[in-house]
Amino acid sequence: MDLSTYLKNIPEQRMARFNAIYTLIMKLFPDAEPSMKYKMPTFTLGDHWIALANQKNYLSVYTCNAQHLAEFQHQYPKIKTGKGCINIKDNDTFELNDLGSVITSALTKSLK
Repeated sequence: MDLSTYLKNIPEQRMARFNAIYTLIMKLFPDAEPSMKYKMPTFTLGDHWIALANQKNYLSVYTCNAQHLAEFQHQYPKIKTGKGCINIKDNDTFELNDLGSVITSALTKSLK
């Protein structure tokens, strides 16, 4: 599936948030290369990556390491997180710029 097809399948109520996160990633890291790696919009910078996914009832931000999420989890303990992802439900509220720490960590920090 290509990016345009993927975007067409995102529900209208989730599209604005998806676009805002996509835009924030590109604003913070204009050299990040967008692709459909992992069958979802994925941004790669060297060996680092972050991905966005439209799920049935939420958006996911994947980083593949829980350490990338620590600051965001501390600020928003009610937003569900996994081992390396954030699951943002349509009614979850947060400041978009607070995802900047997650994005920066995922695209710059090598964690063990």
